[in-house]
Amino acid sequence: MGTRVRRAVILAKPEPQYWYLQLQLQLQLQLQLQLQLLVELYTPWTQRTAMPLTQLDPHAALIVIDLQKGIVAYPLAHPAEDIISRSAALAQAFRTRNLPVVLVNVTAAARGRTDMGPRNLAFPEGWDQLIPELNQQPTDILITKQRIGAFIGTNLHAELQQRGITQLFLTGIATGSGVEATARSAHDHGYHVVLITDAMTDRTLETHTYSAEKLFPKLGETTTTEEVLKRLEA
Repeated sequence: MGTRVRRAVILAKPEPQYWYLQLQLQLQLQLQLQLQLLVELYTPWTQRTAMPLTQLDPHAALIVIDLQKGIVAYPLAHPAEDIISRSAALAQAFRTRNLPVVLVNVTAAARGRTDMGPRNLAFPEGWDQLIPELNQQPTDILITKQRIGAFIGTNLHAELQQRGITQLFLTGIATGSGVEATARSAHDHGYHVVLITDAMTDRTLETHTYSAEKLFPKLGETTTTEEVLKRLEA
């Protein structure tokens, strides 16, 4: 009986050449996946494909997240001046169309315990001041938050509802924290959310890319500064 079992096992073994071909195929597939990941990681973010914006609502607003002196000074995945210039151009275009511009800054953080430990709540003087490049106007809506997102603990939703806003365009820093948290709340409130991915950044490229490519398509539409400016000028 033992001999028969052993012979059956031996007969069931594939030919050595089959194992070699199977291993070669697996290695080729792994190499293709690795190459694809490298291409996605190192392709300049401004050259990545963005879905075209479906429409510009008559009652739209721009929300600029945390472009303040302390935050733009952080080491960032993309040049801060690029994010600032694009956000400033968008703000001016929205004002020209008499569409609301919301400028958000942060002055504190939630105190809940995290794996990263307690947050430093002692910010230096001027850290929370909006950058002058935004050219703040009397008609702008100013929102000061003490949470990651701009909705919780503020009157942002009330301000938008008062103006009949249905669509929100988001820019700012950081993609995976303030922008993403605000986008989630906006989506939950029923707004049409548009994330202008070349007018935002994060501390790391990986965090920005993950939010922009994996999470944002579930929360709204992704687009570019150029596309939005074209729609506003049409």
